[in-house]
Amino acid sequence: MLLLDNEAAIIRRDGNTMEPMQQLYVPGRDSFHWLVVMGVSGCGKSSLGAALARELALPLIEGDDFHSPESVSKMRAGIALTDADRAGWLATLGRELVGHPEGAVLTCSALKRDYRDRLRAAVPGLRFVFLALTREESERRVASRAGAHMFPASLVANQFATLESPVGEPGVLELDATAQRADLIAQTRAWLAEPAPLS
Repeated sequence: MLLLDNEAAIIRRDGNTMEPMQQLYVPGRDSFHWLVVMGVSGCGKSSLGAALARELALPLIEGDDFHSPESVSKMRAGIALTDADRAGWLATLGRELVGHPEGAVLTCSALKRDYRDRLRAAVPGLRFVFLALTREESERRVASRAGAHMFPASLVANQFATLESPVGEPGVLELDATAQRADLIAQTRAWLAEPAPLS
């Protein structure tokens, strides 16, 4: 008889061992994950990304920290970023992911399929958690943090115009951004326990 974590479980050499072993097994650091928490401004990328990084014992890459000074100035002035503005940013984020060979959690709007594919090219098998949010709720949340964040509410409309939904792409989990954080974490962990889809 083998006791794990003080559980009174009997692990035997027969077909009855699989279920208790699965129940008691906690994935270790050999179960690597590269994960992007994505969505429009105000969806909660940073808070959920930080929570998942803690939960999974992975480093957090905060995408906003890697915008160029020029891009930050444009956003503060209410000027939407272009594909050209984002190209170098996405390349940098791809390198950051590659630089964490044991996995990482990245927060990044990743609004277009092309942006997501650039990140996938850096890390094949990359997964995305898409925090879905209505435009009205996004505007309310962004307005509530005015002055504390570089992204103004005036740019929310552009985010929704730019957004190409990732639903249906391989390796994407859509979640309701208004759900409780504990529920979002639980749903993400359950999803990550499933085999990664072929990209």
